[in-house]
Amino acid sequence: MTPDVRLQPRALVPLLVVLAAIGPMALNLPLPALPMLTQLFDSDPGFIQLTITLYLAGMAVSQLVLGPLSDRFGRRPVVLTALALTAATSLFAAFAASASMLVLARVLQSFGASAGQVIGRAIIRDVFDRDRSASMIGWVTMAMVVAPMVAPTFGGLLIESVGWRWVFVATAVVALAAMALTFQRLPETRATVSSPTISQLLADARGLARDRIFVGYLLLGALSSITFFAFLGGAPHITITLMGQSTTTYGLWFIVNASGYMIGNAICGRYSARLGSDRLMLWGCIGMLAAALVQFAIALTGHMTHPAMLFIPQAAIALFNGLQLPGAIAGAVSVRPQAAGSASGIVGFAQMGLGAIAAQIAGTMVGAYLSPVPMTALTLFGAVGAMASLALLRRRDAY
Repeated sequence: MTPDVRLQPRALVPLLVVLAAIGPMALNLPLPALPMLTQLFDSDPGFIQLTITLYLAGMAVSQLVLGPLSDRFGRRPVVLTALALTAATSLFAAFAASASMLVLARVLQSFGASAGQVIGRAIIRDVFDRDRSASMIGWVTMAMVVAPMVAPTFGGLLIESVGWRWVFVATAVVALAAMALTFQRLPETRATVSSPTISQLLADARGLARDRIFVGYLLLGALSSITFFAFLGGAPHITITLMGQSTTTYGLWFIVNASGYMIGNAICGRYSARLGSDRLMLWGCIGMLAAALVQFAIALTGHMTHPAMLFIPQAAIALFNGLQLPGAIAGAVSVRPQAAGSASGIVGFAQMGLGAIAAQIAGTMVGAYLSPVPMTALTLFGAVGAMASLALLRRRDAY
């Protein structure tokens, strides 16, 4: 049988990049507007923060559902349905007349926007082996970082020029374009002959939860993600409120952080097959912990008075996170290849669930205490937890 050319890396990876970028783009586009929306809707900052926190929570829950659904019904139909939902709810957000309506729209938007990430990982595992999967996930993640890297800058420019509602119109347009590309270029990668029943999906989930290696990869991926989501919740308030910078300045400095993550992913994509993803995970955790300690020390001593003192250490944290996170995800979805969708969904749920909590705590605490210390302390906690989770993987001899 002639191989499907649409499943070759040069054809598949660019499409997966587009799909995986939808969620981070929709998350990051409105970030520069948060302080303004507080005044516009005459609302409490903590309530406006829910547009981020509940978006992340929605992504967590939806990934827990979308992964098993893609195991049951196939990757392609679930992705197409999710993209249609993303476009519709983005328009709902654009016409929100109150803070409550905007929060509701963001929750609904998140249910569809996360599909590209969770199902994309399962598609990669359908097509490639474990170490090659880590490499492919690294390349996809590196490229999709362009979306959150550009999104705050583009969002800031849209907000200042034509208004905040247009960030959601832009999201709807991108989702519809991605839907058209998916319909044309994505074949089904899940073997329909082995489509599991609901009871089998639940059995797969129970089996994964009892597997020490899966739990180790799960904790590594989820705890290391706190280092990003705590920053996501606290950085706008630190940069705009405490440092007095503009929304555009925040967006431009965000590129520094995203570039660090992209470099880490590029290294992982280039060398994971040669060096082994386990070795890169160890190096990544060590470097991430060291950078988080530096950032915490800067905040604790009162020297975090310029964006560079926040974003440069965060870029180092992001680089090392990008070095190890693809291996953690690839390891988790490779423990039981027949349950790759379920495993990907559980990992995504843990990442986004902890991320939502971390973002809300960081944003609320920075606003309440007018200090960057709570955010950097939470980042340090995530780095320490990721390092500790490696103990569950010690049976592997790749270190």
